[in-house]
Amino acid sequence: MSNNKVDILAFAAHPDDIELSAAGTLMKHIAQGKKVAIVDLTQGELGSRGTIQTRYEEAAAASEIMGVHFRENVKMEDGFFEINEANKRKIIEQVRRFQPEIVLANAVTDRHPDHGRAGQLVSEACFLSGLLKIETEWEGKKQEKHRPNAVYHYIQDYYLNPDFVVDISEFYDRKMEAILAYRTQFFDPESTEPETPISGKDFMEFITSRMRQYGRPVGVQYAEGFTAERFIGVDDLFDLK
Repeated sequence: MSNNKVDILAFAAHPDDIELSAAGTLMKHIAQGKKVAIVDLTQGELGSRGTIQTRYEEAAAASEIMGVHFRENVKMEDGFFEINEANKRKIIEQVRRFQPEIVLANAVTDRHPDHGRAGQLVSEACFLSGLLKIETEWEGKKQEKHRPNAVYHYIQDYYLNPDFVVDISEFYDRKMEAILAYRTQFFDPESTEPETPISGKDFMEFITSRMRQYGRPVGVQYAEGFTAERFIGVDDLFDLK
């Protein structure tokens, strides 16, 4: 078995997508002993604030806060990456490298067009990764086929009705700390960079309100929501909240 094998592999169109939408879920599973990796598709180079270098620094700081085991950036073109063979192969390489049981991907539809496109790209690549006749290599070695058991899409800016939610109340404070590790992107009263739709204090309040909204129906303080590509099976009805 590869030393790189993880339980959960989370893909993000941009550095900070994971932190905003699924950081609590990842930290909860890490605390349970699960191994987690993140793959960012782009370097976020079209962002109005910060630079490529600061985004790498911020992603590293956020990863340390979350405790993820690996983080990779495959350097697709921010804003312009396409659902094509070349990019599918980049995803397949990472899926086969990390051999996850579960993949988390961007929202199926969202305000930023990269998000829905990334979600579709990852979903298609996860299926193709299980095909024997698609050949890929990593570090000079032929990779074995691997298809995750499930692909779940985290919910981002647009409200989507979740298929399930994860109670992340215990990890709320660390999630907010991981988000604010992106000091150039989010609320900082000392910043002199241009304002954006996500840089104001009200955006942080929106993130908290969304988690409360998803938590309230299941009786918890904060939750993160996900959509599933197929119906979900359970062994015990009493495990459901």
